[in-house]
Amino acid sequence: MLMLTTVLLYFALLFAVSRLTSKGTTNEDFYRGNRRSPWYMVAFGMVGASISGVTLVSVPGMVLTSDMTYLQTCLGFIPGYFVVAWVLLPLYYRMNLTTIYALPGERIGPVARRTASVFFLVSKIVGAAVRFYVVCMLLQRFVFDEVHLPFAFTVPLMVALIWLYTRRGGIRTLVWTDTFQTLCLFTVVILIFIQVADRLGMGAGEAVEAVAQSPYSRIFVLDDWMDRRHFLKQFVSGIFIVIVMTGLDQDMMQKNLTCRNLKEARKDMCTYGFAFVPANLLFLSLGVLLVLLAGEQGVALPAKSDELLPMFAGSGALGAMVTVLFTIGIVAASFSSADSALTALTTCYCVDICHRKDDERLRKRAHLGICLLFVVFIWIFEAVNSTSVIDAIYILCSYTYGPLLGLFACALCRRRPAADRLVPYVCVASPLICGVVEYTVQQSTGYRFGYELLMLNGLITFAGLQLCLRRR
Repeated sequence: MLMLTTVLLYFALLFAVSRLTSKGTTNEDFYRGNRRSPWYMVAFGMVGASISGVTLVSVPGMVLTSDMTYLQTCLGFIPGYFVVAWVLLPLYYRMNLTTIYALPGERIGPVARRTASVFFLVSKIVGAAVRFYVVCMLLQRFVFDEVHLPFAFTVPLMVALIWLYTRRGGIRTLVWTDTFQTLCLFTVVILIFIQVADRLGMGAGEAVEAVAQSPYSRIFVLDDWMDRRHFLKQFVSGIFIVIVMTGLDQDMMQKNLTCRNLKEARKDMCTYGFAFVPANLLFLSLGVLLVLLAGEQGVALPAKSDELLPMFAGSGALGAMVTVLFTIGIVAASFSSADSALTALTTCYCVDICHRKDDERLRKRAHLGICLLFVVFIWIFEAVNSTSVIDAIYILCSYTYGPLLGLFACALCRRRPAADRLVPYVCVASPLICGVVEYTVQQSTGYRFGYELLMLNGLITFAGLQLCLRRR
């Protein structure tokens, strides 16, 4: 009952913030915040919005399988954010865009715009639903089972709460609610870190030293080129991950486009780009401390790395307070990513697919419809209840970002519209070709692609589009 009360109190604070920021909103406020958002608020909130509940659970456990080598990818994020800030943001602001998929529409043609929008809609709603499904399962396990609320009711309840505080204010509200949720998230992680260190009999300085001396603290892999964790692969992949999954993703870019001008948007982008290294260092350090605590207590490490943090924080092994903090962290991380995804999906559908930016009635219906579709997808995942199927969906979603990369690269190289009727075929064929290439290479050489598959996918799409597009 304590955890349920804590969650209800958290939502009460969230709705209070939403109510204060959603008064007198219009479609322009819902889609772009009327371009009045303070850049420092956007930057701080974006850090939390980029960290889903799954990320919060997964990153500490990464130390079991890959030490701290994920930081190599995070270092690559920094130049990636600079590329977005100095290459893509100027175009978005100069064209005064509401959705970023108008760019390929202007440079290539209307079919290219719809293709990019459909790829975003499909990949985002499926990917976001999978991530939120995992979080709903955790909340069911640690909160709602206590009050005997079945999972079938937990899901619509959670989605309904998101709909309630985003339906009026949209992106203008999210800038402020994400700031609140990011503050909660990092406060929770720091407090859990302190609690784990205390269980180990360490102060803050001793805990930092213990993490640094642990064999799990290795960051750089420079010796084995075939290793998926090699520094160059991880670093370059980090650059392209940011370009594609932030710069070409309406969900991630929509808040950045609410800043007053390009200069402030660049400050926002670069500031939170640097913040990912210390943020993920904190998560990974927490994972190392949990491994040390397991060794001291004689507890067997979990077979799945994702279970490391829930094994301690969610089970009550660290005390009721840590369990409550863990629940708040999960809720804050998952809601700050799910609410922005639903708002971006609504924006993309109304503006890119329906071309009815000023239709408030359509916007409200679309927002509600996407929330209902979100619930249906999560119910389907729960019915399937197969880890292999969920993993396959994640892989499928990762393939859909490659065509977006190739499509935007082609748009940046063109200045005049073209006969773009073949664009959808190229964008569908590219992931299929990549899948065949990945399977063939793995079977023949044993080499497994990592994040570099994204670059290959984008390159194939770009080459195919260059061959197919003709000037009018």
